[in-house]
Amino acid sequence: MLIKFKTKRKKKRAKDITFIKKSEPTSKMQDFVHLHVHSQYSILDGQAAIKKLVDKAIADGMKGIAITDHGNMMGIKEFYNYVSKVNKGKDGDERFKPIIGCEVYVAERRLFNKELKEDMRGHHLILLAKNKQGYHNLVKIVSKAWSEGYYYNPRTDKTELEKYHEGIICCSACLGGEVPQLIKNGELAKAGETVMWFKNLYGDDYYLELQLHKATIERANHEVYPLQVEVNKHIVELSKKCGVKLICSNDVHFVDEENAEAHDRLICLSTGRDLDDPTRMLYSKQEWMKTKAEMWEMFGDIPESLSNTVEICDKIEHYSIDNAPIMPNFAIPEEFGTEEGYRQTITHQQLFDEFTRDEKGNVVLTQEEAEKKIKKLGGYDKLYRIKLEGDYLRKLAYDGAKKCYPEPFSQELTDRIDFELHIMKTMGFPGYFLIVQDFIRAAREELGVSVGPGRGSAAGSVVAYTLGITRVDPIKYDLLFERFLNPDRISLPDIDVDFDDDGRGRVLNWVTEKYGQEKVAHIITYGTMATKLAIKDVARVQKVPLDISNKLCKAIPDRLPDGMKMNLPNAIQAVPELREAEASPDPLLRDTIKYAKMLEGNVRNTGVHACGTIICRDDITDHVPISIAEDKETGEKMLVTQYEGSVIEETGLIKMDFLGLKTLSVIKEALENIRQSLKIDVDIDTIPIDDPKTYELYCNGNTIGTFQFESPGMQKYLRELQPSTFEDLIAMNALYRPGPMDYIPDFIERKHNPALVQYDIPCMEKYLKDTYGITVYQEQVMLLSRLLADFTRGESDTLRKAMGKKLKAKLDELKPKFINGGKKNGHDEKILEKIWADWEKFASYAFNKSHATCYSWVAYQTAYLKANYPSQYMAGAMSRNLDKITEITKLMQECKSMGINVLGPDVNESRRKFSVNKKGDVRFGLCAIKGVGENAVQSIIDEREANGPFKSIFDFVERVNLTACNRKNLECLAFAGAFDELPGSISREQYAGTNSKGDQFLEALIRYGNLYQNDKANASASLFGDTEMAEIPKPEVPEGGTWSTLERLNRERELVGIYLSAHPLDDYSLILNEFCNTKAAEIENMEALVGRKITFGGVVSDPPRTGFTKKGSPYGVAKVEDFSGTAELFFLGEDWMKKQNYFIPGNFLYIKGSCQPRRWDQTKYDFVVNSIELMPEIKEDLVKSITISFDVMSLTDEVYSTIIDYAESHPGKSKLMFRIKDYEHEFSLELASKSHDIEVTQELIDYLKEFENIEYKLN
Repeated sequence: MLIKFKTKRKKKRAKDITFIKKSEPTSKMQDFVHLHVHSQYSILDGQAAIKKLVDKAIADGMKGIAITDHGNMMGIKEFYNYVSKVNKGKDGDERFKPIIGCEVYVAERRLFNKELKEDMRGHHLILLAKNKQGYHNLVKIVSKAWSEGYYYNPRTDKTELEKYHEGIICCSACLGGEVPQLIKNGELAKAGETVMWFKNLYGDDYYLELQLHKATIERANHEVYPLQVEVNKHIVELSKKCGVKLICSNDVHFVDEENAEAHDRLICLSTGRDLDDPTRMLYSKQEWMKTKAEMWEMFGDIPESLSNTVEICDKIEHYSIDNAPIMPNFAIPEEFGTEEGYRQTITHQQLFDEFTRDEKGNVVLTQEEAEKKIKKLGGYDKLYRIKLEGDYLRKLAYDGAKKCYPEPFSQELTDRIDFELHIMKTMGFPGYFLIVQDFIRAAREELGVSVGPGRGSAAGSVVAYTLGITRVDPIKYDLLFERFLNPDRISLPDIDVDFDDDGRGRVLNWVTEKYGQEKVAHIITYGTMATKLAIKDVARVQKVPLDISNKLCKAIPDRLPDGMKMNLPNAIQAVPELREAEASPDPLLRDTIKYAKMLEGNVRNTGVHACGTIICRDDITDHVPISIAEDKETGEKMLVTQYEGSVIEETGLIKMDFLGLKTLSVIKEALENIRQSLKIDVDIDTIPIDDPKTYELYCNGNTIGTFQFESPGMQKYLRELQPSTFEDLIAMNALYRPGPMDYIPDFIERKHNPALVQYDIPCMEKYLKDTYGITVYQEQVMLLSRLLADFTRGESDTLRKAMGKKLKAKLDELKPKFINGGKKNGHDEKILEKIWADWEKFASYAFNKSHATCYSWVAYQTAYLKANYPSQYMAGAMSRNLDKITEITKLMQECKSMGINVLGPDVNESRRKFSVNKKGDVRFGLCAIKGVGENAVQSIIDEREANGPFKSIFDFVERVNLTACNRKNLECLAFAGAFDELPGSISREQYAGTNSKGDQFLEALIRYGNLYQNDKANASASLFGDTEMAEIPKPEVPEGGTWSTLERLNRERELVGIYLSAHPLDDYSLILNEFCNTKAAEIENMEALVGRKITFGGVVSDPPRTGFTKKGSPYGVAKVEDFSGTAELFFLGEDWMKKQNYFIPGNFLYIKGSCQPRRWDQTKYDFVVNSIELMPEIKEDLVKSITISFDVMSLTDEVYSTIIDYAESHPGKSKLMFRIKDYEHEFSLELASKSHDIEVTQELIDYLKEFENIEYKLN
């Protein structure tokens, strides 16, 4: 129970009032078990790691321990698993007992009452699961407290306690319990009635709880102890009067006494108070997990309160909370068959033979092994269901195969399908595949959701391919089923499915509706205090100056040296600043490190797994506890398991990952753009795999905006590789990662020089040919182990796993089998040894080919669309990046390089998102204009499509729904340029102006539009059909003021996020392109720029952010933007005072500097500005001369005339030089123009770049 510490406390009594006598000698002490324990899963209240609690209890000789977190069972699975690990190899009484419990909140009224103040917090009550029935009932109580009773806290009520009381042991809890509260309030009679109510419900499994927390230090809660003494006195009386046994507890919240101050800081975090706040909540600091001796010291005069804890422990049965897979039931059409029909026609012996033999009917298990397998699958009763599902899965698989493969099927194909179906059935998983194929089918056919071609090892299944779960042929690409599923694998099948971003939620809703809301849940995640966060949290409540705590955190590198695990003790060992802080004479600094070490790793909050979803056969709360969370997209409440994803499958629940893949949304947008602009339907799943334009795009490295292959490094390798087959792309996708990347140059060299491709054994060519003799994939190791040494499917997968995870013991076991198997097949032992050594070296890097193939196919689809429908694809890519200005800028630059115009918004052409017009230009979407809502945009599009383009701004306001498209919307549309192309030539400035009558033009337009529409509506509603509308005068268009180019563009940028119609830097593009070696967007990756003298330029886009540090030093953070994006520059102290006047919005700057490591952390970098110049001042002087070089044979009259015309029309200060080369006679001649000094512009440079044989050099 938590009680606020009061600033004025009564003087300490000379002698405490207590009924506790001095304890008996320690020799007479008996056993004790803690039954009221809060772990770190009592979030921001408990500071006890479960492992430490169990270890301490075992070390003290306790027989068990309970975990009773506040209102939840989140730590129970970790608790159960750790105790199971501790108990491994032990029998009977040797086993330590994990007592599963919860301190629940019991509502004053019903759990659904949530109106009154008294409903906000319920009475505390300890519930312990005596057996498996009790566990299930406890799960129900806790789950319903969240799903139905949550009101500030998860609350149950007495009706629920009655309903789910079987198998439960109940204790009256701390001072927050109902009985202690009644005693405190003087309602002793009612307290007695309440005790009898609980006794009548739980019988001998109801216990009254005693606690004593006598604070021994000044800064602690001293008020709780006298209350406990008084309450305990009456509880002992009630115990005798009502015949209810007593127990004692210590309401544990931390492990050891030394953790009390760390826990105190945790409470400060929980309550949002500072450590020195005199009115904040305090514990007595006695709530550590006391030893048996310490508990006997406190309660030795009531020995039964101690021995009864052991009695409760003895009542607890050993039971498992884990289950075999609980497969959801898939509805199979009755005309195909029913379980009842199968029971009437199939014998147990037939089932036994079918489920214990291989796919060809061969006996492969001993009788004992076979019987174990039947039992593991759930017995014969369960087998009827599995067989029915397996047979229906077989039908669907072969029906699908007819669409995927030519008939008649090859023997290889039927053998593969039969093998996979047999494994799926005999492992009990056909229902899983039926469910997955069903929601994927629904996504594609019913919901119009794009589904990825597969991901991960599931793509190795032919059955998954024929069912439509995946879209990549595993036989064609040598993908292996056993990499996904085989009898030797312990884990459940795990099929991750990609959906387009917008459709993922719709698929989840469909699944929820089909299987029932109570059977579908998301998976919880736990956020813990990481190293830096622990320091920041402790520093904050201790009021350590922010700059000091930031300095400590910044001193911690992202990775510790020598592969050390990241934690605070290791960081202290590696970072001098932390060692100094730990030993600091300043107690504030020293305590920050001390208590951060104790709090590090503590659970701090909960979240929801991004994609993991549970689909259960039954109500999920029949098996695991659930809580609730809010869906960030819809705001709706959703069910969330209280056990996290890494352990949820052990409980038998089936996890499926529903992922959102933005690339699928990009593809979907592009296909829609193609339909809209070209009236063509492209089936992206059937595009040719050998499209010349696509491979040309890859060979040129023009992959910006495509999936997986767009990084500069990948572009470089693609240009070197010149990929010509899909297999080349798969290999590059697999190799372009740290480690295997070192093999890329060799891979490229072998492609271009086949003589370098050699095979240790000729037959290895079968599986290494596509990768030019290099082992790139895990599947290659598996296939070659079978080919060379006769490994089975299961053994080859074991080898793959052992090599990937460097399991030395398993490798040592498999190596002799490989060598001996290879020798038996006639291969040389030395060569086999070399192959094994090569595998060991590279196999840990080898990639999952199934995943690489699937994602390479998605990448190929994006490249195909970009190569064949460039405008439509780029519009789609930009539509899915509306909120990422840097990405939009990059894509717009790519459009420019591709010769695609990106036009601003226009009410007569724009759609909601980026689209393509009849000329093939990309048009900005109306929804991308800030301040213009979805309703306004839809009303504009609807009217335009219904009645044609708008003829003027007056026609626009006469027709558009002005309730949906209001004045603010009109203003944003006007200033963003969406009216620029309407007939009438009204400028953006004029919309902001005032006419001669003093009317603001936009206001006048709205009034006019409303009058016109009202008059039209009245005329239509008239009783006389020929009523004519009165002519309403159009508002006068004001004389427009003149905005500067920069002002005009800045307003545009405010509304659409970027400069669209032009860029303020257009006049300085020559400086940026020719005299800058770095782009603004590259400044962010400073590590890559170390050692270079950096020059970049741009415009100051926003006013700088300024302020003062804790020490009073001024600072400024300025943003400089170029065509690529924005660089953020930080200046401190005198440096800022000297340079601040440069950073006025609209200034064009040319900056020189360098990236240097920070003094206190060499792994982090700062950009140091050495000089700043104004580009307008240096523009003319920067280019002193231009030398144009060309072959005498390539100079045409047209080129000569163009250059001369340019020189005459662009006089300036730069010298014009020519260098004429004659390769045939091997001489060159340099000439200077005496008559023309010119202004060198980007226009001239762009013109010269059009000619392959013409070069230029500046200065």
